[in-house]
Amino acid sequence: MKLGFPLFPEQASTLAPEVDSLYFFSLAVSAFFSLLIAVFIFIFFVQFRRKHAGEVGKRIHGSMVLEIVWSIIPFLITMVLFGWGAAVYVHATTTPPDATEYWATAKQWMWKFQHPEGQREINTLHVPVGERIRLTMTSEDVIHSFFVPAFRVKQDVLPGRYTSVWFEATKAGTYHLFCAEYCGAEHSRMIGSVTAMPRDEYEAWISGLGPASSPEELGKALFEQYICNTCHLDGGRSATGRGPALAGIHGREVTLTDGRRVTVDDDYLRTSILRPNEHVVQGYLQIMPTYQGQIGEEGVLQVISYIKSLGGEDGAASAENAGRPAETEPR
Repeated sequence: MKLGFPLFPEQASTLAPEVDSLYFFSLAVSAFFSLLIAVFIFIFFVQFRRKHAGEVGKRIHGSMVLEIVWSIIPFLITMVLFGWGAAVYVHATTTPPDATEYWATAKQWMWKFQHPEGQREINTLHVPVGERIRLTMTSEDVIHSFFVPAFRVKQDVLPGRYTSVWFEATKAGTYHLFCAEYCGAEHSRMIGSVTAMPRDEYEAWISGLGPASSPEELGKALFEQYICNTCHLDGGRSATGRGPALAGIHGREVTLTDGRRVTVDDDYLRTSILRPNEHVVQGYLQIMPTYQGQIGEEGVLQVISYIKSLGGEDGAASAENAGRPAETEPR
């Protein structure tokens, strides 16, 4: 891998060798058959050329063996490519359970990142080497795309929903970050960098930024600022709350008023905050106001982080109760 050759950036993540191996195998197969076809074209051109003006070609009736061979061989090659590509895709899109979550918000024309410790960056993201990082992303305006060539990762960043990408940097360095989706007049300037650092250097760097409130702490402040805890008890059973209890609810199933059973994930919580009439839990009334335009995308991510952090001894019980109506006062 020549670092100076722009088509092949250096490999700086665990995924990069897998992607490159598949790419070079596909390239080798394409080159081999292109060359083979070119050679046969030349041979047939010479061997079967008309040698005099009155010569008439012989009728060829074909060969069943030849038909089977040139059908089976390409089929087997494409199945190898498909299986190999599917394996790489599944690995690239399945976030390891031990990945540390970071957050990214894209807007015209910049990247805003937040660390689990609470520190924030613009157009630059620092991460420790050798640790799996999950980046949960959303957009404040149009479609963007998070692309780090050295990591071989690319993921569209969409308004109105969450997408995620994960990577594990294998060597220290600073790597280019691009927006790979045309997003407006200044699209070409929406660039940044990801800096991978050894763990001790990363800790020294993050400490040098000074103390900061974690996303969970900021989310709790917003939760209390908008008086959400008057309807949603954040811990224990929601015996008197007008809305479902939230402790332990993330990742569980709830039943909606239309009979659907849905899993409470990040997108569900985001929709419930900004468009609460779309997700009304069975047995509760829709009395929750919308916070569209009042809480920005970063604030919504912080509230979701706080809800995901809720737990305690009664967390599992309250999550089970979240799908059932309160005994006294419906939502």
